[in-house]
Amino acid sequence: MSEQAVENALDRYECRACGYIYEPLKGDDKNDISPETSFEDLPFKWRCPVCAAPKKAFTNVGPEGQASGFKENLGYGFGVNQLTPGQKNILIFGALAVGFLFFLSLYGLN
Repeated sequence: MSEQAVENALDRYECRACGYIYEPLKGDDKNDISPETSFEDLPFKWRCPVCAAPKKAFTNVGPEGQASGFKENLGYGFGVNQLTPGQKNILIFGALAVGFLFFLSLYGLN
């Protein structure tokens, strides 16, 4: 098995039509696909369990917990490109909360 195939074995795929994400570790109960079935091993006639889009309507979004985006772009910016989506949410909403607290603290000035 090639390195590319081993790397993509646990990649998740997102339906461009409805946003459903096929996760190989969970499989697809609705279509009797067992857990740990890679996207490439799904039958040709397999369709999205939510909107019935064909297999070609899915795009690779990488494994869970990995930084989102193209691998060649992860080195750009101030290092934020290497954060996972969850870490980006904490950074964004944490900064908003701190800004809001600073705004509220201005009421204490007379």
